[in-house]
Amino acid sequence: MLPEEITSLKNLKALHLQHNELTCIPEGFEHLSSLEDLDLSSNRLATVPADFALLSNLLRLNLSSNQLKNLPAEISRMKRLKHLDCDANLLETVPPDVGSMESLELLYLRRNKLRVLPEFPSCRQLKELYLAENQIEKLGAEHLQHLQAILVLDLRSNKLRSVPEEMALLQSLERLDLSNNDISSLPCSLGNLHLKFLALEGNPLRTIRREIIAKGTQEVLKYLRSKIKDDRTNQNDSVPETAMTLPSEARVNIHAIVTLKLLDYSDKQATLIPDDIFDATKNTVVTSINFSKNQLCEIPQRIAELKEMVLDVNLSFNKLSLVSHELCLLQKLAFLDLRNNFLSSLPEEMSSLTKLQTINLSFNRFKVFPAVLYHISTLETILISNNQVGSVDPLKMKLMENLSTLDLQNNDLLQIPPELGNCVQLRTLLLDGNPFRVPRAAILMKGTAAVLEYLRDRIPA
Repeated sequence: MLPEEITSLKNLKALHLQHNELTCIPEGFEHLSSLEDLDLSSNRLATVPADFALLSNLLRLNLSSNQLKNLPAEISRMKRLKHLDCDANLLETVPPDVGSMESLELLYLRRNKLRVLPEFPSCRQLKELYLAENQIEKLGAEHLQHLQAILVLDLRSNKLRSVPEEMALLQSLERLDLSNNDISSLPCSLGNLHLKFLALEGNPLRTIRREIIAKGTQEVLKYLRSKIKDDRTNQNDSVPETAMTLPSEARVNIHAIVTLKLLDYSDKQATLIPDDIFDATKNTVVTSINFSKNQLCEIPQRIAELKEMVLDVNLSFNKLSLVSHELCLLQKLAFLDLRNNFLSSLPEEMSSLTKLQTINLSFNRFKVFPAVLYHISTLETILISNNQVGSVDPLKMKLMENLSTLDLQNNDLLQIPPELGNCVQLRTLLLDGNPFRVPRAAILMKGTAAVLEYLRDRIPA
């Protein structure tokens, strides 16, 4: 418990109480009328009293890593509040009143249980909105239309199936993270945005090839702009329907194979991939395979027939408990999505995948970081969030010269080895949601460069 005397400090401007065992906020807290910066993160708070809203001078409020199931509607009375951090709680909804906070500039709602995105009719100053790792299924015009000042929009690891055309109205947007969702197509109008960073990894995209995504944000935007022109040119053309293009009459999407070089048999809840799916690839080039959202317990053996051409394989949302040698034969494989399976290990044979750039292992059952990954020197992105990984080897990681993105969020890391700070090749290192005590949340919030510098400073001399 906090001493009650603290509530008499009328001139107190900053109060940092993070990483304690606080279960409640003492009465009289609202009398700290001069308070501008309040950090209550990493405690055990289950509620925030409505009287909290009387802290009318508060500019920054950090409630992250508590046990909050809701926020009081009265929080909207904090008319000067610019920075609100509610990451890593149990929030299922956000009161609509938050959308009336005119001074709000930064809002963090990552790692909660949100299913619906709040609306922000009065948040004209909102510059950064973080909603990653929730369960948001829908993004509509009503959620976006007032975010005219938004610079950063993080929707990573949700359940979005589509992106509305209205996203193109956010002309100030610089960073958009849509990775690890269920998005199968993008509106071409997205190409008209002036994005500096667009993350799309871990989506079952069917309308844009992985090799284009791999070239980076500007190439993706350029491609989308070109499709706008194509659509205008072809908008009066019609395509004759045949049994081979009608999804209701044919299991094999010949059109996708021929035009997108994509072998698609996803979202069928199938336990096996029918032979006629593979038969349809005879005498054609296939660079992408999408067998996601089925009930596969093992990787189809016939996948090896495409070993000389396939660049991208998506086997996410299945029931795989092991990776077979057939997959290890795909000598040109660059992108591999195995998230949301039952995997706990990877075979040493995967070291033969000498072109592999991105692997997504999120939402599996790994207790140990797969040793074989250290030996795949071409890897640029490793996504292994939401597992039970307890440690990493920083010395082996340092030798992975091409590795730029490492997502270790929501694992069981009790400590972060200081030597990880020597992995200066990393541009994105995500560590949130682990039980370690240092680096603290304030360091993590500063970004990858600050975390690496902090770790390097802690290396024993």
